[in-house]
Amino acid sequence: MPGVADRVIVVTGAGGGLGREYAMLLAREGALVVVNDLGGARDGSGAGHSMADAVVQEIRDAGGTAIANYDSVATEEGAAALIKTAVDEFGTVHGVVNNAGILRDGSFAKMTTENWESVQRVHLWGGYFVTRAAWPYFKEQNHGRVVMATSTSGLFGNFGQANYGAAKLGLVGLINTLAIEGRKNDILTNAVAPLAATRMTADIAPQEMLDQLPPAHVAGVVGYLMSDECTDTATVVVAGGGSVRRVALFQNKGAHFATPPSIDEVAAQWDLITDMSGAELGLNPLG
Repeated sequence: MPGVADRVIVVTGAGGGLGREYAMLLAREGALVVVNDLGGARDGSGAGHSMADAVVQEIRDAGGTAIANYDSVATEEGAAALIKTAVDEFGTVHGVVNNAGILRDGSFAKMTTENWESVQRVHLWGGYFVTRAAWPYFKEQNHGRVVMATSTSGLFGNFGQANYGAAKLGLVGLINTLAIEGRKNDILTNAVAPLAATRMTADIAPQEMLDQLPPAHVAGVVGYLMSDECTDTATVVVAGGGSVRRVALFQNKGAHFATPPSIDEVAAQWDLITDMSGAELGLNPLG
């Protein structure tokens, strides 16, 4: 079965922006799509059905197949109900796109525990909850596709987004382990860092830059990672504005000490320790 045709795919946060583009493209390619959206504001407050319903109607008007879901991914119960929607309607689930997110920006000095935790729960815990609820179906059918929405704020940092960046890089750590555990069952887990103009980025980038970053540019990448043809796992790509490129961790040869080094001995070798010329793709030495 080529591409994503007849695959049941859940897209979280699909009521607008990037999630809408993902859902629309997947449906055009023949997937059976669960459009999940809590319907809240950018900071996670509020809820409603209109956003998810509108996207479902767009898909159906275009001849595709979709159903709406309004559960919060930030709770185990909500994620379980979301996957149950897919299974009850379509019989199983083949893939999840963990796209739902909120923003509660602020400098680290002014970060509140509430704003830290709320962002972690939607992004990192949400990615965990939804994927964990779908995992038994993936294993049973020996097929599954997971895409996590990471961010350049997590990969490279961004002022005022300590909570968001920590959650987004946490998702990369999650796919690295899920890739190992899922490989024997053809469960592939990857991450995409989108560069796109959405309500999430409306006031954190110059308008002239945002004008060059329509969300539709990212959708094909997510579609490929959901497809049967994709064989990559634990891959992170940055996509947007017509550019798609891989990001990976590298390590150098470093310095070696025959005995536990003193502070002065570490200092004397620091240039060698931090020199990345000739670095190679990093691998877990304990794996």
